[in-house]
Amino acid sequence: MACKTCQSANQKVFPAEVNIHFPGMSGLDIPTVWVFPRLLVCMDCGIAEFHVDKSDLQALSDPGARAEARKVAA
Repeated sequence: MACKTCQSANQKVFPAEVNIHFPGMSGLDIPTVWVFPRLLVCMDCGIAEFHVDKSDLQALSDPGARAEARKVAA
């Protein structure tokens, strides 16, 4: 598969960990979401992409539930 940006075939896959924070000052009170994707990195232009699993997407789609869970745990 060619790079979507520069069409290079020079790409490599790397294991990764990504800590996703919610935006804004209110995001500071919401627990972050850790994802452990495989990164596809173009070795020529540097663009990288990854896929977020369905369970992680659910955590990202409802930050209010994550904030409530933190309050209950405290």
